[in-house]
Amino acid sequence: MHHISLTPFGRQPVTAGILRSQRLAQDCPTLAQIDKWTLFNDLRTARTRFGVTDRDLSVLYALLSFLPARSLSDEAPLVVFPSNASLSDRAHGMAESTLRRHLAALVAAGLVARRDSANGKRYAQRDRSGALSQAFGFDLRPLLVRAEEIAAAAAEVTAEAEALDRARTGLVLKLRDVTKLAAYAVETGHPLDLEPALAPIRRALRRRLDAGQIAQLVADLDLILGDIQARLFPSSGKTDASAVQNERHHTNSNPDSPDLEPCQDEARGTGATGGEPALPLALVLKACPDLAPYAPDIRSWRDLCGAAGQLRGMMGISPSAWEEAQAEMGAETAAIAVVAMLQRFASIRNPGGYLRSLSRRASEGAFSPGPMIMALLSHDSRRAA
Repeated sequence: MHHISLTPFGRQPVTAGILRSQRLAQDCPTLAQIDKWTLFNDLRTARTRFGVTDRDLSVLYALLSFLPARSLSDEAPLVVFPSNASLSDRAHGMAESTLRRHLAALVAAGLVARRDSANGKRYAQRDRSGALSQAFGFDLRPLLVRAEEIAAAAAEVTAEAEALDRARTGLVLKLRDVTKLAAYAVETGHPLDLEPALAPIRRALRRRLDAGQIAQLVADLDLILGDIQARLFPSSGKTDASAVQNERHHTNSNPDSPDLEPCQDEARGTGATGGEPALPLALVLKACPDLAPYAPDIRSWRDLCGAAGQLRGMMGISPSAWEEAQAEMGAETAAIAVVAMLQRFASIRNPGGYLRSLSRRASEGAFSPGPMIMALLSHDSRRAA
């Protein structure tokens, strides 16, 4: 019977990391096999959770390459015994001293276990039939034992990265809205000096931000956006909407169709944006004058939702596309998208498909109605000039 040593060769002392890796190597009597490169990719994604660096993983990659099978399994030997020269060659010529340091890091992290021989050499013993009977080197079984833990950590890291990316995208979109609304304020005789407030936010976006920092910047932009709205539209949304409507030509040709559906109040705030949009209602109505013949008396966001629900049938937008837009964007934002599409209806070949594409962008946090409205206002200004 062969004794499996638990201690390292030479002057290297026993450490908690070494004992932990030895325990993991002997843990669990039977384990399911797993693709070694899938496991390696998961570990690479979650490497910070396990306290290893990219250089440590380069050495682990080299160790895995010495296993002939693609899968890690208890049914196959999991101890590899390359010489330092061979290991260095597969680690892209890494120096021996550096190699030893990264091997020690993998052992300390509980990802690899040492199986040192009496003289510290790495080799394998075979029986008369040529089958491997004992091997001294590095045991990769701790990777197999921790496969589920590594996969779960990788999934968490990926989800966090995606959430952070969505939050950063939302921050960039809000900054764009603030910048363009501020420019519109200047054009309409409401000069604003926002550069001192916006410059630090732009500089911050050049750095890697965590979720808390992004949330704080979004809160700062919300305050700035509120100030812009207060200057542009000092009175209530109802008065503003009435004022804008009084500037238009009024006709009432609202069609009556059993297929038309107004948006439901229950949809308010259920989409990616939630709540009332940052855009003032009066600004939306000013940007979309083609809406007036169909809905001359819009005085609230609820009125706009109802009008959009009726118009979507006339525009060839299916009920399912409309419901998807409300779910992903929120009722008010979906209504803004529809009335903005009405304004450019002649240039949109497939309104239903276009709305679905906006819904997909909204589900990814990459859609804001602000640029659509500002583009319409800019187009109208150029046409008037």
